[in-house]
Amino acid sequence: MASTPVRRAVAVFLLTALLAPAACKSAGPEPTFAGPDISPSPSASPSPAASPSPSVQPSPAAFKSLQWYLDKAPKFGPAPAPQRVKVPESASAMWLFKVPTTNKVAFITIDDGALSRKPEVIEFIRQAKIPVTMFLNSPAATKYTPYFKAIQEAGGMVENHTITHTSLKGKSYEFQKKEICGSADKLEDLFGRRPTLFRPPFGNKDANTLKAAHACGAQAAFFWTQTVDKGIVRYQTSKKVVLPGDVLLMHFRPALMDDLLGALNAIYKSGLTPALLEDYIG
Repeated sequence: MASTPVRRAVAVFLLTALLAPAACKSAGPEPTFAGPDISPSPSASPSPAASPSPSVQPSPAAFKSLQWYLDKAPKFGPAPAPQRVKVPESASAMWLFKVPTTNKVAFITIDDGALSRKPEVIEFIRQAKIPVTMFLNSPAATKYTPYFKAIQEAGGMVENHTITHTSLKGKSYEFQKKEICGSADKLEDLFGRRPTLFRPPFGNKDANTLKAAHACGAQAAFFWTQTVDKGIVRYQTSKKVVLPGDVLLMHFRPALMDDLLGALNAIYKSGLTPALLEDYIG
């Protein structure tokens, strides 16, 4: 019987020796979750923990439909009768940060940001009856004419923002006039109305800018009092309030729906009503 343990030990040793090669062959690469992969193989598959599941969908709360925006938009009463701004006789366009009015109104303006033109924006403007003024570059207006025409048909207005969106300040009068008049000519051809308002790119202007704008048909050139981006209103003063005559600036960016809603809420909380800029000047 003394030999039995010896035989058993030999048997175990032989079995282990036989199975070891098969185990090494089937073990495969080391699991990537054991630690950081310092020198990954180009063909290695990502770890399941690091790969998003194709079945994972955005949370329903992250999606905001057109109806959601319409439901969240404040309900305004009728805007007061416009107070037309008297434009002085001059060889230059007026330079305005805001509209000189005592009416409790504010103005929503959208510059062509060349990043996004979502179709639901058109319906939001139409159904919520949002008065908007669009300052467009003529090439973008040419490329996306049906989109901007749809906003125009919903009540929006098209105004001038140059051809190439270059900073005009410091440029010659001839250069600036070409930029402004060339855009005005094209916008008139596309939308059936010559722009009467102008916004210089980046808000940069000099005396030549205002003279050229006037020569091209603009009565006024506009800066702004608040900007809106990603739904956040950024005020230019410490009062954090929209005042009568203020001009809010936003762009055709992916979050324009949020920007419009943010602007409407800021105007409403300030006790004002959105109004169309061209009803007051231009």
